[in-house]
Amino acid sequence: MSTETQQAGGRPIDHWFAHYSGDHVNPVNQRIHVVAVPLILWSVVGLLWCIPVPGTTFRPGLWAALAMFLAWVFYNRASRRLGYGMLAVFVAMGWLTRWLHDTLGTPGLLRLAVGVFVLAWIAQFIGHSKLFEGKKPSFFTDLKYLLIGPAWVLAKGYRRLGWGW
Repeated sequence: MSTETQQAGGRPIDHWFAHYSGDHVNPVNQRIHVVAVPLILWSVVGLLWCIPVPGTTFRPGLWAALAMFLAWVFYNRASRRLGYGMLAVFVAMGWLTRWLHDTLGTPGLLRLAVGVFVLAWIAQFIGHSKLFEGKKPSFFTDLKYLLIGPAWVLAKGYRRLGWGW
């Protein structure tokens, strides 16, 4: 834990959320993020799902499952409640992606994931443009904010439900 976080008396996730929130003040940009961040997260899962798995022991989706597990460890260490929520998100995304892979095949899933990835990032950059936020995305400061975004969106949902995180 950094000295700054200890002095603030909070958890590292509280510091990351405070910084992330400071870069996302505009209500339109916030709404864009609530849609685009989960889409980007899913598209990364979909892209990783398409990476071939060597041998015959493992099924497609191994790399996505490993990435989701490692991200879940990060979220769970930051906050148990966020960890449980992100676990549910990852399980749902895993089921959806497996269904899409079974339905569309690897080439179809790859095209869909690339399309969603590109469109969602365009939306993100529009939200950060001078039209709305006028600030650069947080991940330009620290790549860790690529992981903070999904948890920030989940925490917004928790607050709407009156839940702590």
